[in-house]
Amino acid sequence: MAVLVYKGINKEGKNVSGVIEAESEKAGRIKLRQMGIFPTSINSEGKGGGGGFSLNMEVSFGRYFQRVKVKDVALLTRQLSTLIQANIPLVDALTALIDQTENPKLRLVISDVKEKVTEGSRMADAMANHKKVFSELYVNMVGAGETSGALDVVMDRLAYFTENQAQLRSKIMGALMYPIIMAGVGFGLVGFLIVYVVPKVTKIFDDVHATLPLPTQILIAISSILQNYWYLVILGILLAVYLIRRYFRTPGGIALFDKWSLKAPIFGRLFRIVAIARFARTLSTLMKSGVQLLNSLDIVKNIVQNTLLTAAIEESKVRVREGESLAEPLKRSGHFPPMVTHMISIGEKTGALEAMLERIADAYEIEVDTTVSTLTTLLEPLMILMMGGIVSFIVMSILLPILQLNQLGV
Repeated sequence: MAVLVYKGINKEGKNVSGVIEAESEKAGRIKLRQMGIFPTSINSEGKGGGGGFSLNMEVSFGRYFQRVKVKDVALLTRQLSTLIQANIPLVDALTALIDQTENPKLRLVISDVKEKVTEGSRMADAMANHKKVFSELYVNMVGAGETSGALDVVMDRLAYFTENQAQLRSKIMGALMYPIIMAGVGFGLVGFLIVYVVPKVTKIFDDVHATLPLPTQILIAISSILQNYWYLVILGILLAVYLIRRYFRTPGGIALFDKWSLKAPIFGRLFRIVAIARFARTLSTLMKSGVQLLNSLDIVKNIVQNTLLTAAIEESKVRVREGESLAEPLKRSGHFPPMVTHMISIGEKTGALEAMLERIADAYEIEVDTTVSTLTTLLEPLMILMMGGIVSFIVMSILLPILQLNQLGV
């Protein structure tokens, strides 16, 4: 069965497009006509030439401008978990998901997974071909569920995990959105004042040969640069952003950023507790799904997204392989709080490590919510003060020479 992308006209005369499965393009056209759709173009995914050119362009654009979000994967996982728990065969469940999924790119991915499963592949192996959609964690958990015969249980846990991660990401982005918008509007207004308002006001000083105050001279210089060399300023900013991003993609830059991010005065603790919550939740979910501890640590070290924490987890994996407990090397690294290592130690001694990791994740996710709310509350007045300071500088720079001229009787 091939995955075909089509465009056509339905019975109401409206343009429609989508994805179907058929043995060939000819069979696809017959299937579309039976559905009441007159196909104007139809082609296999990734196949070029002929009448399918516009469709291939659409698919190509979709790949560049559409992406599969975390919440899309979370919804897909919950739906698949529900279908499997209802004892619906896996192929039928994937077919239902193709019809329900709204994201075109994700629909193509599911279609490919279904085709591979129909041919006899494991679902985990089929998903492993789409690493940008299904993470290593996701694939390993599905594989563990298929191997143990408890795919329904694993999918339920995976659905909860992906929903939890999507919710956490949404909370952080939602909390930061208002300050970002506020900063953008504030700097836009300041730029408008400097470029358009200040030059008109400062024209009254052109015929006066008195020495202007230093703040006024600075303001006039900034306004002149932005007016006459704005393109150089934009190019300079873009070049600086490019060079900084390029540096922070190098091993040295990544290590420096990760070190700074954990020690930053305001956001350092937030970065740390987000990483620890992700570490604990992921490790607990993997172990509950039947993945061995060493394999779980291999996956988890890539989830924390911080080279210092990754190195600490890798060292812990080596020590665990040598017979040491997990808690001790994590404690020696100095990157994990005492409460975390103490609870992990108790979990290892009592044989309830998965449950203890889940409690750690719950506690730190609550702390993430509290910290994000607190930082948002603090950011708003700080940004207001910063914008007020800039506006005050502009106002004082304009008023000082006016007051000076009045005193001189000019």
